[in-house]
Amino acid sequence: MDNTYDVIVVGLGAMGSATLYQLARRGLHVLGIDQFAPPHALGSSHGKSRIIREAYFEDPRYVPLVQRAYECWHALEQESGAAIFRQTGGLMLGAPASRMVRGARLSAAQHGVPHQVLSAEEVRQRVPAIRPQRDDIGIFEPRAGMLAPEIAIQAALDMARRHGATVHLNEPLLSWRAVGDGVEITTRTGTARAARLILSVGAWATTVLKELELPFVVQRNVQFWFAPLRNPAQFTPEQLPVFIHELPNGLTWYGFPDTGDGVKLALHHHGESVDPDEIRRSVSDDEVSFMRDIVERYMPDANGRLRDSSVCMYTNLPDEHFIIDRHPLHASVIVASPCSGHGFKFASAIGEVLADMAMDTPVAFDTSLFSLSRFSH
Repeated sequence: MDNTYDVIVVGLGAMGSATLYQLARRGLHVLGIDQFAPPHALGSSHGKSRIIREAYFEDPRYVPLVQRAYECWHALEQESGAAIFRQTGGLMLGAPASRMVRGARLSAAQHGVPHQVLSAEEVRQRVPAIRPQRDDIGIFEPRAGMLAPEIAIQAALDMARRHGATVHLNEPLLSWRAVGDGVEITTRTGTARAARLILSVGAWATTVLKELELPFVVQRNVQFWFAPLRNPAQFTPEQLPVFIHELPNGLTWYGFPDTGDGVKLALHHHGESVDPDEIRRSVSDDEVSFMRDIVERYMPDANGRLRDSSVCMYTNLPDEHFIIDRHPLHASVIVASPCSGHGFKFASAIGEVLADMAMDTPVAFDTSLFSLSRFSH
C-alpha cells in the first residue's frame, strides 16, 4: 500500500465512513481500511433503518450533536444523490415516571424541541396500530424519522473516494503502534504511516484497544420484520411513526413503519454477551416467539408472517454513552465509538468532530460526556 498519509481511519462502519468522507473533502491524504466490505451485515450498522430523534431521553447533552447530524445527513444526501433520511415523526412512549418519558421531556424542554405530549387515548387515535398501556403517555416529535444505514455508509465511502481517499476493504488490521509523533499500522499488504490514526472499530474495540482495559460488553441483538396481519395501511410511513416504548416490565422495544420489507421491530439492550468473532448469526424459534408475544400485546395487527430477521451487535459501556477521545498514552491516536447501541444517528456529525480532532481544530461540541477519563480507575 501507499506508505504515508495524513490520517488513517480503521473501521469504515457508521463512524469511520463519515470520518473518512469529512477528512477527504477537506483535502487531506487519507486511508480507510476495514476487515470486511462495508456496508455489510456483520457489525452494528445494518438492518435497513435506524431512528433519528431530538428529544433525546438518554441525556440532553446529545441534542446539539444530533441537530448538527440532521444538517450533515442532508449535506451528504445533496452531494451523493442518495436517499438517506425519511421523516415519519417519532413517538417515545411509556409511563409518566419512566426513563423514556422523563428523559424525552427534559431534552425537549431544555433545547426547545417541538413536541406534543399525548395521553394513551390520544396515542390510540393518532397511531391506531399501537396499543399503549392505560397509564402510558407519549412524546411525539414531528421531525423524527428513519435513516438508511447501508445507503448512508455507501454514500459516505463513495464521496470519500471522489474526494481522493484511498479505501482498502477486506483488509484486517494486524497491529498498530505509535512511531515518533505519528503512528504505523500493519496489514497483510504491508505497513503504512500517518500523523494521526482514528480507531472506529465498533465491537472489535475489545481486542484492538485491549491495553486500555475498558469495560466493553458486546451484546447480541436481533431485528425482526413482520408482514402486517391486518390493516396494512396503519403501518405505512404516513400512519406509523418510528417509536420506542418502555414497558412496565423494564423491557424497551422499538419499531419502524413498513416501507416494503415489513414492519421492523426489535428489543433495545436485550441480548446475550458475545465475542464478535463467534457470535451466533441464526435466530431461534424461541427468539421469534418472545418477540411475537410483545407484538401481540402492543401491536397485534403487525403479528403476521415473519419476513426476515437479522443479528447485530451493541458494544456497550456501563453508562451507555460513547467514547470519542484521544488515546491516553498516544496523542496521535483517536478512539471513536463504541456507541452503546444508539450511535448511528450521530455518525454524520461525529465524522466532523473526529476530522476536527485529527486536524487539531477546535471541536464545536462539548465531548466531555464521551471522555476516556471516566474509566481512569
